[in-house]
Amino acid sequence: MSISLTRRAALISSGAGVAVLPSVGWARSAANDDAALAEQVDAYVRRAMAAFPDQPAVSVALVKDGRALLTRGYGVRAIGGAAVDEHTLFAIASNTKAVTCAALAILIDEGKVKWDEPVRTYLPGFSLSKPELNEMVTVRDLVSHRIGFGLGAGDLLFWPNSDRTRAEIMAAVPHVPIEDGFRTSYHYCNLMFVVAGEVVAAASGMAWEDFVQTRILDRLGMSETLPVMTGADPAKSALPHGRLGPPLRYQGEMQTIGQSIQEVWDWSAAGAAGGFVTTPVDWARWIAVQLARGELPDGTRLYSEARANEMWRPNIIVSSSAGPTPDLPGRAIAATYATGWQVMDYRGERFITHGGGAPGYISGTVLLPGRNVGFSYFTNAEEGMLTRALRSGIADIVMGKTGFDWVADGVRMKAGNDAKSIAAAAEIDAKQAAGAPPSLPLAAYVGTWRDPWYGDIVIEARDLQLWLSFSRTPALQGPVEAWDGDTLRTRFTDRREEDVFISFTLENGRPAAATMKAVSPDADFSYDFHDLRLTRV
Repeated sequence: MSISLTRRAALISSGAGVAVLPSVGWARSAANDDAALAEQVDAYVRRAMAAFPDQPAVSVALVKDGRALLTRGYGVRAIGGAAVDEHTLFAIASNTKAVTCAALAILIDEGKVKWDEPVRTYLPGFSLSKPELNEMVTVRDLVSHRIGFGLGAGDLLFWPNSDRTRAEIMAAVPHVPIEDGFRTSYHYCNLMFVVAGEVVAAASGMAWEDFVQTRILDRLGMSETLPVMTGADPAKSALPHGRLGPPLRYQGEMQTIGQSIQEVWDWSAAGAAGGFVTTPVDWARWIAVQLARGELPDGTRLYSEARANEMWRPNIIVSSSAGPTPDLPGRAIAATYATGWQVMDYRGERFITHGGGAPGYISGTVLLPGRNVGFSYFTNAEEGMLTRALRSGIADIVMGKTGFDWVADGVRMKAGNDAKSIAAAAEIDAKQAAGAPPSLPLAAYVGTWRDPWYGDIVIEARDLQLWLSFSRTPALQGPVEAWDGDTLRTRFTDRREEDVFISFTLENGRPAAATMKAVSPDADFSYDFHDLRLTRV
């Protein structure tokens, strides 16, 4: 969220207009209004970008009746750089989850996996911090966010970029705390999708990324897509952008925050949860097979219609409300999570969607099966109100709904959010200025602090100050300073990352344990500091 914005002209778009998917059989006869629909969406995207002039790039795919009506890139790969087009790679993060579920669906069709079979059937060593769940958790539970983990539990194993292997992530799973009841409520959990990827590997005899490549991407002709981002060519990629302050992350001027996707987003060990990089042209193929419920143009199937229907069947309630209001015309009566997809009502129709968020990227996919239409939007910055406007505004165009200006509403909400964030930052600084001194000399907090699932965090004396380092997360290191009493705070040297409060518990006049939480109220939930329970080694 910005204090001062770098204003510039609306970004120049590039790419073809109406693009027919090049695989034989994908394109079908289009209705007379298809060209008009594509033109309306194109004009809307341009208008949205003009209203958020700091957004470097957006790419969009629009599919109807198996035909790509629009695959286009708008803007630039990096501020001051070359234009994007419909073949430019974007990180799409958690949009990957639906692909992981499709991989499971293929194996279910082959009789190698069952949705409601215990995970231990395929991974005998699978265990959790609540042992009573070990035999109960099923494959469906893994991909429904309903096991009871807290929001983002375990994400620090791979966010920010970590040096952990997939095997090391799996070894940490039994120690990650579970804070809620089994199948009672929804808490978004990337970690269990990593486990789901290992179910794919165990049942197929191939690593998750190899299975996805050979059994999904190759069959769909998605030649530009990579299951994990480590192979993404920076010269073909939209580079990540964000706001690094001051005073806090998500405030300040927009800037390029990496010279490649993988510099800020290396989830190769957690690929099944969010590894994909793709282009609008390729993702249009994915949308088309989703809308066709697994059927390919030649009449064969990626997965059966029964599996397609299961993946859209709700498994847990995400939220509920009294429904739309004049100020919230898209508010759902019930939002649910199915199997790699969120399913809800939107303006009286079934709305199937999923988003993705990575440092420097926000993306989303929307399916309107009642109209046989789907679309996606990929961005290379963190402007959440822009992506909200794209999601709802394009949906309204497809549905023929008028009367609500999602772009203007997004601009208004962004201004309000900016004001709240700036006020929160001032309050944090004021509390530090008025804070009590630590009860002990800072040297008393030096030591190695260990969490059962994360590992070690080291505080040492360096150059007349304290220095904190997360042992498995290279970016999380920097000086530590007093904040209020026995709560200290970091100033990580890599300003792309979120600073942390460390609150110590004293025993016998000595720091013995510590907990953490992000300094900023705007911090992404995947900075899973709050689940750490540190004890002195």
